[in-house]
Amino acid sequence: MHKDVKEVLYTQEEIIEKCKELGQLISDDYAGKEVILVGLLKGSVPFLAELSKYIELDVTFDYMDVSSYEGVESRTITIKKDLDQDVKGKDILLVEDILDTGKTLTTVKAMLVERGASSVEIVTMLDKKEGRTYPIEAKYVGFEIPNAFVIGYGLDFNEKYRQLPYVGILKEECYM
Repeated sequence: MHKDVKEVLYTQEEIIEKCKELGQLISDDYAGKEVILVGLLKGSVPFLAELSKYIELDVTFDYMDVSSYEGVESRTITIKKDLDQDVKGKDILLVEDILDTGKTLTTVKAMLVERGASSVEIVTMLDKKEGRTYPIEAKYVGFEIPNAFVIGYGLDFNEKYRQLPYVGILKEECYM
């Protein structure tokens, strides 16, 4: 265990097993359809890579890099990297490492619906319901987590810890 980790919440083995379960659900729900898996950079990459191994469908990958900035008077979402393909008439599955406030996913989902996607659903590795400030839910959830600062398996603090093969709680002294 990394020296900055207070506690491991989910091991690599538990994450893999959950990806197998989610992959089966997604495969069943989208049977006969082609799906675009849209990873939200950078945190979703390890989860997307693992999950996609267990989706028994024709899928394509695409990515968005979305940042939210809080100004003095307004909150905006900035698209740093947009999708490479047209989503009109397509089934989209947004892949996220963690659903927390819901701000980014609410905006991205609305944007893709506006662009004419046939459907837009969310699969998230972690769901932190206590942090939710926007009325959005994921259709597919790996694990519900407590209101803690989590790292690993794509989740970071100042771009560090993404490579950890598990999800853990970061020690408070590391970010206070």
